[in-house]
Amino acid sequence: MNWGILSTGGIARKFAKALPASQSGKAVAVGSRQVESAQAFSREFGIHKAYGNYGDLLRDPNVEAVYIATPHPFHLEWVLEAAKAKKHILCEKPMGMNLAEVEKMVAAARDNGVVLMEAFMYRCHPQTAKLLEVIREGVIGEVRMIRASFCFDRDLALQHRLFNKALGGGAILDLGCYPASISRLLAGAAQGKAFAEPL
Repeated sequence: MNWGILSTGGIARKFAKALPASQSGKAVAVGSRQVESAQAFSREFGIHKAYGNYGDLLRDPNVEAVYIATPHPFHLEWVLEAAKAKKHILCEKPMGMNLAEVEKMVAAARDNGVVLMEAFMYRCHPQTAKLLEVIREGVIGEVRMIRASFCFDRDLALQHRLFNKALGGGAILDLGCYPASISRLLAGAAQGKAFAEPL
């Protein structure tokens, strides 16, 4: 699978660094709002093409799938554009800022016949599949309550995307989505396959 990476931020760098270990994918293009950033990223990770905007990356016929690593409020726009361009999509979490956005994304993916997946890495881990098997078979008894938390220590910087509500920061969207997602999965509220095969 030939991947295009939308954005050159920290999480995009982790994706680009890990992708060479994949047995099925390779990065062939990167896009940024500044061509200099895309070029520096492409040099660092050995990616052949660097684009100074996301639209040009989506028009690249060699790109089969895109990893969308933009700040949260921009996921909707670029998921819709990627679906329209017939690219499979791995979108960084949270997929959308609210349910209405996600419903638009899902509809666009279905209408264009592309895979759309939210980048919760734990969902593709064999350990998660085993955990669900153990719980669903009743090995540890019946699940009656789930207590979950996820946090980290960081200096308060209200304009940083982790804290800025306009950028989807805060305890709910940026961090709370992890315990909410796993709790829904373990409780049986999340539908679909428990274990997703990588593209």
